[in-house]
Amino acid sequence: MTMAETMKAICIHRYGGPDVLVYQDLPRPVPEEGELLIRVHAAGVNPVDWKTRAGSPPGQSFGERFPLILGWEVSGTVAAVGPAVMPTPTPTADSRADSADRRWSMADNRVAVGDAVYGMVRFPEPGGTYAEYVTAPTAHVRHKPDAVDFLQAAALPLVSLTAWQALFEAGELKEGQMVLIHGAAGGVGHVAVQMASWRGARVIGTARGRDRGFLRALGIDRHVDFETARFEDVVRDADVVLDTVGGQVRERSWSVLREGGTLVTLRSGGDIDEKAAEYGVRAKRILVRSEPTHFAGVDGLVESGRLRPTIAAVFPLQQAREAQERLQRHPTRGKIVLRVR
Repeated sequence: MTMAETMKAICIHRYGGPDVLVYQDLPRPVPEEGELLIRVHAAGVNPVDWKTRAGSPPGQSFGERFPLILGWEVSGTVAAVGPAVMPTPTPTADSRADSADRRWSMADNRVAVGDAVYGMVRFPEPGGTYAEYVTAPTAHVRHKPDAVDFLQAAALPLVSLTAWQALFEAGELKEGQMVLIHGAAGGVGHVAVQMASWRGARVIGTARGRDRGFLRALGIDRHVDFETARFEDVVRDADVVLDTVGGQVRERSWSVLREGGTLVTLRSGGDIDEKAAEYGVRAKRILVRSEPTHFAGVDGLVESGRLRPTIAAVFPLQQAREAQERLQRHPTRGKIVLRVR
């Protein structure tokens, strides 16, 4: 069946509040060399989406690229392949993801029309996943694990790569160490809890009291209800702090690290190097990137059942405004996803 030349998409023609989101027809993109055309089944919604819509980073660097289609997380099926994209080889037992630490090679990522895939597209450049179709470099997508459906798969790429890079690359978290995860019930947080638990770390997380049972089920060792307790009164000598919140939470976190420990922040602002020197610790600020070896590790955890995203709510694509408003105004347990197909 011939594909239509247009598609439905959520885009913006200027930066601003939720009212600037428009559901409209736009030209269907065409894959270039080394790219795939993905028929989108679902798209993940993240805080960076509404911040971009409002004109905050990374949107500040996009200039006047309007109409701008938002979104970076995607799951779907390959509708077409651009030039120089290798077809899928015949699968073998050795090609399966049987370990979260297996190395990645080009042969792992060969694709064909009809393959189910998921990924984080072009971050921090415009990704365009709030649409019926999106193009993506082959290195930015993976075959969708059989262990998750399309909605779950769309909830994983950005947050799981962020958690992996924060904990294991920047934080160098090892078995037996202690990690404090702020915002442990949120999108990145609830994935980080599962990853740290898998690594064999002692996991402490800050979240509301209502999230205690949820976090226990994910493998957390100690929950700190930030509405009734100050985490710095109960946490000492942490090896790693994962800061997903910033502001005063980050400022209060320096003192809970052991000497030589590491604070990893996802938030901008503040002189973290100066603070780290003052407390005798290390500081890292990360911006997530599509790294195939890390994505292979995520695949292994998903396939083994050690990592599952929690879906807080599902909205149809045309209700992206309501989805962003909910995420912006009300902290969620897990992720919000747009159902596209």
